[in-house]
Amino acid sequence: MTDAIVSYYENYMPGPDVLVIALGLIFFILTRTSYINKTKSYLYLRHMILMACLAAIFNLTFHVSMNNIGVVPRGLIYIFRSLYHMTFLSNLYLYVLYFKESAHIKFKQNILYFSLASVTYIFILFYEIISTITHTGFYIDKNGGIHTGFPVFPAGYIFYIVLLLILLVRFRKRFYKRIVLSIVGTVFVSILIIVIQQFYDQSSYTTATLLFPLFSLLYMVHSNPYDLATGTVNELAFEERVSSGYQRKENLYFMSLYLRDYDGKMRKYPAQISEAIRDFTAKFFKDATLFTITSGHMIMVIDIKKNPNYVDGGRRMLEEFSKVYEIYKLDYKIVYTGSNETLSKENDYIGFIRYLLNKMPENTVIITNEDEKEIKDYEQYKYILKQLEDINNKADLDDERVLVYCQPVLNIKKNKYDTAEALMRLSLDGKMVFPDQFIPLAEMNGSIIMLSKIILHKTCLAVKKLNEDGYFVKRVSVNFSLQDVRNDRFCDTVKRIIDESGIEPRQIAVELTETQNESDFELIKERINSLKDSGIKFYLDDFGTGYSNFERIMELPFDIVKFDRSLVIGSGNDEKLKTIVTNLAKMFRDVDYAVLYEGVEDDTDENRCINMSASYLQGYKYSKPIPIEQLSEYFSKEQP
Repeated sequence: MTDAIVSYYENYMPGPDVLVIALGLIFFILTRTSYINKTKSYLYLRHMILMACLAAIFNLTFHVSMNNIGVVPRGLIYIFRSLYHMTFLSNLYLYVLYFKESAHIKFKQNILYFSLASVTYIFILFYEIISTITHTGFYIDKNGGIHTGFPVFPAGYIFYIVLLLILLVRFRKRFYKRIVLSIVGTVFVSILIIVIQQFYDQSSYTTATLLFPLFSLLYMVHSNPYDLATGTVNELAFEERVSSGYQRKENLYFMSLYLRDYDGKMRKYPAQISEAIRDFTAKFFKDATLFTITSGHMIMVIDIKKNPNYVDGGRRMLEEFSKVYEIYKLDYKIVYTGSNETLSKENDYIGFIRYLLNKMPENTVIITNEDEKEIKDYEQYKYILKQLEDINNKADLDDERVLVYCQPVLNIKKNKYDTAEALMRLSLDGKMVFPDQFIPLAEMNGSIIMLSKIILHKTCLAVKKLNEDGYFVKRVSVNFSLQDVRNDRFCDTVKRIIDESGIEPRQIAVELTETQNESDFELIKERINSLKDSGIKFYLDDFGTGYSNFERIMELPFDIVKFDRSLVIGSGNDEKLKTIVTNLAKMFRDVDYAVLYEGVEDDTDENRCINMSASYLQGYKYSKPIPIEQLSEYFSKEQP
């Protein structure tokens, strides 16, 4: 055994391997206690950490055994050495699999890199075992002499490093630039450590070099995390960016991209879209950061101080995006907005942008500034939303914030008013809030069911008061949403509220709109049949808007079909449409459906609707919506 070889093993220091084991345990603690998306790449990362720890353990055991050759059996030393090399190379092999998976390499290229990594791994392990058995490689002779043979293990280490660098360079466009730079940088640090320790005839730090790239991956991708394809960071990081920007009084600009086709779906963006999105952060702006809010929603944050030409950058970015859109035709919504004191203080840009997205049509762009109307409207939106939540939580059927308005309906046959439609209003801080402002919000946050209960309760009480005052009330209709109908207690709730009020069920009608959904259609039919026996009437609301299936409607036992105002207007401008509406109305009347036209505004509309088989008329010609208490001004004390 030569002095050089003895020195090689005796100069080994256990400290670096002990540190690798300790850091590996810390990695596992951090990954177990922090939220990390359990992707396939992340599973590779965890196994890489495990292999590094095992390599350190086996390397430590091997060198302790080498210093006790006379005591430890040679066969056990061979096993420790083989296990060390196996776990060390397994770590490098997993690096290749990790980047192959993250880069979404095509099948043929996938096979190429997988085969190269696999064949090299198997060859090195097979060579080490055979060379030890045949005494052509590492072995310990009878006198305790150590023979090394050809250094195949260092050659394998170099091969895997080269293969990893080729992967990163060749497919660099599929990764975020900063991630590539951080990984390449740590790999070169690893190589530098290997060169330095070879200069000092050392091997103590070899296993430790496995951890350096793992630091980059854990920090940049999985804990931060950056998305490898688009270079985006998550929503929590966005909120932190806004908070730190507010504290430093930075003037920020926000660019939001929403792709509905990918929202809430674990679909990968086409490579060209991912590349375009990734390039936006570096191509048009300096030090901009892109954040993923949901799977289909991203927001870019730009520091205006660093990007004084951000307006031009935004324009050029839109031009670039338009080229990608022409290829994939994915529906989008884009919002540009600047810093706002209130939004920054409350860290509420995501809520504000979502509010704008809900109002926008597809394939449009909104550019808003801090002094524009949208932010004031958003503050009102949040206030209404808060009030709706409070109304829902209190569940008070007499809540004074919910008002019942109504619109009288003219009975053509009697030429009198004996029915009406109940309409909902909110009174918040003395200001009237109309349905188009709060109904969509109520449906969004689930408070619509409570509002419907309140409006039905108050309508029933108003009808009871009219009854007691001697007025004839044939019925008042109340609108219900699909969310109401889907509620398992819908029928029981309607019956209970009507019964508790003391009025006749026939004096209340339920207005519903048709649906394309098969399960909802069957549910509506079931609800109508369940309530109809009690005397409650049913209206089909908004006939002629959107989806209208005459055959399906005939399956539902409605009593009255309400023709939408658009048909009233259209029939006055188009003779063909007038003929269609006339024939449809006649068909409904022939099968015992009454026809109600809404949106009648003048004598011309009235005469035309009467000639189109009208049974009832409703509109501004007769009355604007009025508080339900004023129905006594229209209803008669004598039965029409």
